[in-house]
Amino acid sequence: MTVDELQKAQESPRPIPIGLVGWLRWGWRTLTAMKTALILLFLFALAAIPGSLLPQRSVVPDQVATFYQNNPTLAQWYDRFQLFDVFTSVWFAAIYLLLFTSLVGCIVPRTATYLRELRRRPPAAPRQLSRLPHYAEISGNLTVDEAAKRLRKLRFRVEVGDGWVSGEKGYLRETGNLLFHIALLGLIVAVGIGSLYGYRGNVLVAEGDGFANTVAAYDRFMPGRQVSAESLEPFSFTLTDFKASYQVAGEKKGQELDYSAYLKVTDKPGAPEHDYDLKVNEPLEVGGTQTYLIGHGYAPEFKVTDGKGQVAFEGPVPCLIEIKATLTSGCVVKAPDAQPQQLGFLLRFLPTAVPLTDGTYASAFPGELQPGVQVLGAFSGDLGVRSGKPQSVYELAPPDVLRKMKPLVMGKDVPKPLSVGDKLPLPGGAGTLEFTGVKEWMTLQVTYDPGRIPALLAAALATVSIALSLMIRRRRVFVRVRDGKAEAGGLTRTEGSAAGFAEEFADIVNVLSAGDKDAR
Repeated sequence: MTVDELQKAQESPRPIPIGLVGWLRWGWRTLTAMKTALILLFLFALAAIPGSLLPQRSVVPDQVATFYQNNPTLAQWYDRFQLFDVFTSVWFAAIYLLLFTSLVGCIVPRTATYLRELRRRPPAAPRQLSRLPHYAEISGNLTVDEAAKRLRKLRFRVEVGDGWVSGEKGYLRETGNLLFHIALLGLIVAVGIGSLYGYRGNVLVAEGDGFANTVAAYDRFMPGRQVSAESLEPFSFTLTDFKASYQVAGEKKGQELDYSAYLKVTDKPGAPEHDYDLKVNEPLEVGGTQTYLIGHGYAPEFKVTDGKGQVAFEGPVPCLIEIKATLTSGCVVKAPDAQPQQLGFLLRFLPTAVPLTDGTYASAFPGELQPGVQVLGAFSGDLGVRSGKPQSVYELAPPDVLRKMKPLVMGKDVPKPLSVGDKLPLPGGAGTLEFTGVKEWMTLQVTYDPGRIPALLAAALATVSIALSLMIRRRRVFVRVRDGKAEAGGLTRTEGSAAGFAEEFADIVNVLSAGDKDAR
């Protein structure tokens, strides 16, 4: 052997690259492993936590707006990670699809294995039953046929051989395990069906106003990919009254006790109108579409008269809640039709206005006992509403536009809140602002989810099947009859259940020993 050949022989062999197909096979096996499915299921539950802790645009967009006002920098970071839209985010969808694929990869081979296991007969009895974890000698003259008969009464699957009987039961354990995974898969499919063929929408309705279930009527509408305008159930209703009750004394004074919306509902065009009392967790359901009451607040009524004596604005203005405990709310009134200059007002509504020791005012109670409106600012100039750029109804104007407007009245100029019927004249004959009354508003979420019932059935199946998987043990019992003597041995095929099987094995031996005892 030459020196070169010796060096080559001493070199360690290089591993053969597995190639693209090998990496794909490894990735598929890793993804469809049970450990991966459990990790993805944990991540799926973990990913839903932000959707429960943080306000979601699809449910409470007004709370998201309040969060932006109170924590603008943090809110921007949350929005970058789609934490205000968790259940429609890219990362949540990625976990959803990976879990779906992993479950399919787990279920298909396990189903094939389970079907083969069902066709397999119990194994032959070992020669030395005394070596099994559970062993007992059987009294009486027991024959092989009699032992097989008694085990069948105990619902064992039985196999008979020359001088021995083998019995096995507990197949429902694997059935429950398999059904649990199928139920999880069904739950994911149901959620997918709801996302494709369902829709959600949010709308704010003030007392006296109505709502018709059309796309244009929503403040925010989130349809599934297969939803069209014709898919919506054609119902409508009018909010005739809204009532809220609060704790009036004690440590929890001001806490909400209950609130209800009284509706006049028309299920479809031409149908008779009927009353409905809408409450929290008691949605209005029409043709599978559910309308939930999710919030409420105040909508004070104002009348704005411009410098030419014309009414430029009149009606209720929904206010954004600033302090939940007292329902102190911020309001914006815009009068873009005012002449000669457009008018805008920044206001604060106090349901129960009381003076403080420093001369300022605050709300002492969330109920409408002594309503007042604080004027924070009145402005004239171009509001920018005709610029083509969308504006929030809770914002007077963008900062760059507001800086160009002329301040007419500031908060210090009106120290006392306006009461119902009070007027605020603007300087220079620019007009007047009149506080004319108070209404209440409610926020609704209208949902149609065709996957709701399938999801409920899948969840029920998952609960029953996991109970089967946890409560049932896979166990085997063997009987040998030779030289006129009979002996029995048993073992479990489930880890951690040997102690529980000892009592059952003793009962089985008693049944085999005494033919007059009933199988349990």
